Amino acid sequence: MICLKDGSITVSSKQLILGSGSPRRRELLAVLGLHPADVRAPDVDETPRKGELPRSYCNRITASKAEALPAAADEVILCADTTVALGRLIMGKPADRDEARAFLQKLSGRRHKVITAVAVKTTERIWQKDVVSTVQMKRLSPQELEGYLATEDWQGKAGAYGIQGPAGAFIPWISGSYPAIMGLPLPQTVHLLQAAGLNIWGQL
Repeated sequence: MICLKDGSITVSSKQLILGSGSPRRRELLAVLGLHPADVRAPDVDETPRKGELPRSYCNRITASKAEALPAAADEVILCADTTVALGRLIMGKPADRDEARAFLQKLSGRRHKVITAVAVKTTERIWQKDVVSTVQMKRLSPQELEGYLATEDWQGKAGAYGIQGPAGAFIPWISGSYPAIMGLPLPQTVHLLQAAGLNIWGQL
């Protein structure tokens, strides 16, 4: 069952389960009128392997999240991972303010990649897709850097920033998908959910 924005109910044989604790992914699903029946954030080891490239890493972590969550017969599980990469360097969620500062100093004045991989799982199979976007960050002044760190918006965000928050003022240019940079590429997500049998648009 899916609750739509207008409060109406669309009956579906599948329930959407969000395999992520990210509030941004819930917000993006809500744009489509989708509200998960449950949220189950999997606990997986996100440590990069030696020599692992960012895109391969992002896809592996997403697949691991999907594999960690069992699906019931009437469930469609959606998992995702977002990775910020500066060349071959994988920037995950900073452990503290010092690491966040170091990440942002590296990104300052440079272009980097944001990779978001999405996996959709049923009892039968897993579908997966990734989207790679290029992001330009302006050169940050010491005042901008420390002012942003003081907001604590960097917490829990790959690369120590979220484009939808105050750090959006640091991003003059992107090439790719804005919602993917936020954490969930909408066209690809809808395609995978429909492939898994979820009724998105209420067409019975």
